[in-house]
Amino acid sequence: MNNLAVIFDMDGLMLDTETLAREAWFNTMREFGIDLTDAVYLQVLGTTAVRTRQIFQAAFGDDIPIDAMYNHKQRHIDHAIAQGRIAAMPGLIALLDYLDAHHIPKAVGSSTSRALVLKKMSVAGVRDRFEVIVGGDEVQHGKPAPDIFLRCAGLLHMPPGQCVVLEDSDNGVRAAHAAGMRCIMVPSLKPPADDVLPLVNAVVGSLSEAMAVIDKL
Repeated sequence: MNNLAVIFDMDGLMLDTETLAREAWFNTMREFGIDLTDAVYLQVLGTTAVRTRQIFQAAFGDDIPIDAMYNHKQRHIDHAIAQGRIAAMPGLIALLDYLDAHHIPKAVGSSTSRALVLKKMSVAGVRDRFEVIVGGDEVQHGKPAPDIFLRCAGLLHMPPGQCVVLEDSDNGVRAAHAAGMRCIMVPSLKPPADDVLPLVNAVVGSLSEAMAVIDKL
């Protein structure tokens, strides 16, 4: 299977962090007197810090103290990391072992900044399992633009058409499709949007189920 490469999203796909991120943002917004709703929050899933800022400013006004909010949110996340609250999702290690056994190259393409990606992956014990890691601050445009996944493919020296993306968010699926890659969705906080379903090769309930789909590809 050396004609195939697999690119992983991180938050909510590999690592059980989306619930933690939601907790951090809702906590932060309450501290700043803002009523954050799921309708607004779900728009930021799978996108970059820059796009998240734009979404929150559009919802709550350009004058919100977004930098202070980000700092507050990050302190919450850092505290959770220090407590060891980040763990690998079920099936991840077995899937990585399977890909290694079949000599399938692997990359991580995350909207999170590279420094935080490396920190989270180190805590979860999977940082050294990937040949390539690309963070959201290393590309010009974040998901749903294809930049992150195209950079992963380039660093893996693989054509986009030979890459399979594993994603949990609508924005991530859209990015994979825009990159010309096949995509397997493993939803976390929300089911796929109606317009996303035609863009995926499969929607599965876990990384263990994703392994069977990859095997057929």
